[in-house]
Amino acid sequence: MIPRRMIHSPDIRHAVVVGSGPNGLAGAIRLAQAGLQVTVFEAAPVIGGGTRSSQHTLPGVVHDDCAAFHPTAQASPFLTGLPLDQFGLQWLWPEIDLAHPLDDGSAGLMWRDISQTAAHLGRDERAWLRSFGPITDRLADLIPEVLGPILRIPHHPVTLARFGVQAVLPATWFARRFTTPQAQALFAGVAAHALTSLRAPLSSAVGVMLIATGHAHGWPVAKGGSAAIATAMAGYLESLDGQIVTGTPITSLGDLTHLSPEIVLLDTAPRAALEITDGQMPPRIARSYARYRHGPGAHKVDFAVEGPVPWTNPDCHRAGTLHLGGPLHEIVAAESAIGRGQMPERPFVLVGQQYLADPSRSVNGINPIWAYAHVPHAHPTDPTSPDVTEAVIAQIERFAPGFRSQIRGIFHRDSAALEAYNPNYVGGDIATGAADLRQVVMRPRVAIDPYRTGVPGVYLCSAATPPGAGVHGMCGFHAAERALQWAR
Repeated sequence: MIPRRMIHSPDIRHAVVVGSGPNGLAGAIRLAQAGLQVTVFEAAPVIGGGTRSSQHTLPGVVHDDCAAFHPTAQASPFLTGLPLDQFGLQWLWPEIDLAHPLDDGSAGLMWRDISQTAAHLGRDERAWLRSFGPITDRLADLIPEVLGPILRIPHHPVTLARFGVQAVLPATWFARRFTTPQAQALFAGVAAHALTSLRAPLSSAVGVMLIATGHAHGWPVAKGGSAAIATAMAGYLESLDGQIVTGTPITSLGDLTHLSPEIVLLDTAPRAALEITDGQMPPRIARSYARYRHGPGAHKVDFAVEGPVPWTNPDCHRAGTLHLGGPLHEIVAAESAIGRGQMPERPFVLVGQQYLADPSRSVNGINPIWAYAHVPHAHPTDPTSPDVTEAVIAQIERFAPGFRSQIRGIFHRDSAALEAYNPNYVGGDIATGAADLRQVVMRPRVAIDPYRTGVPGVYLCSAATPPGAGVHGMCGFHAAERALQWAR
């Protein structure tokens, strides 16, 4: 539980949060807990940022627009301390968290139970337990260390060091400790969530963290769609007398003068924050924001499918998430090509079967299938470029022959459409920032306080700040804490 600490300064009257994604809402809640009058402004007509849900294909069939499975929400020290269940949020778990099918019909499988997962990997059982067991056992100590700024004194230095020794490795090196193609692919697929070359230093970090978090908490979904997370957070914020205004873009701090806020949190990409502050940032910070790099993009496809997907491997019928990329070397090659700006013939594809845990998302035997492919930054959709939606279907057909014949509806967003849906996703970058060495360690800039924009009272709280992407709210929480410290 994050303690509530009230502000007693009579000078603090109002705070504004720009953006209603999970980080913006988390920051707003923390400020409201501290006694401020908080107003959240959202440019879109619907709150939630990456946690929106829609009925894109057929009436009643619910698709998650971006974020779908939420292991980091279960681990978040801030979100787990909020009474979100009182505002309708209910978590549901699939029988198997993750499957990574291979062409021979086998699959690497990940259950919440680490022993069950390891046993299924045969001769890699002991290697899996050695790799992830100690981190899973100490995850409660590790999470506060990794879900925050890098430059600070750790409370659990030994645990953090043990994680760091593994996290710093390129994913290709880490995968060498496994001998079976199933274990290698299972790890590589999770590591690929970082949207970076798996040959790069620190490319193991996301894989190690998501696997350990999955073994500790599972990879659950929110009942009714990921929008339920934002709805519950908004409900709790309103119970603290916070306000949310939708359909209202904020393009300048001048748009907020009628409220005279002492604190402003920006749940935006760095360049948008630079525009909103309109020349008020110190030149050094402004240059850092202007140079901030965005990474590869995503191409999102939602399918309405009649009946279950015809996976060749029977265990895939029980898995909430599937990684479709073939063996280790194929995933490495695909991610490397994307980093060079080249679209691979067989892209790495993530598939979600949320309806297995949450049947309320289906209607009359028509099930929502969530999928996206990794693509180069700002990858175009035009007659001269490969049809990425077709490539996604082909990857699913590769491991589920006959899938195409079951499709009853399709909706897709290319990189440009994803950016239009959420301006933080520049060039389709759903992680809000390239996961290169510098930006993994120091984002959005080299600073002891990475949330401070240099404009008094204005703080950045998006996934461009530590700890980065994920539905955990910790970027917003930490930014709000720094703002409150400044206000005191």
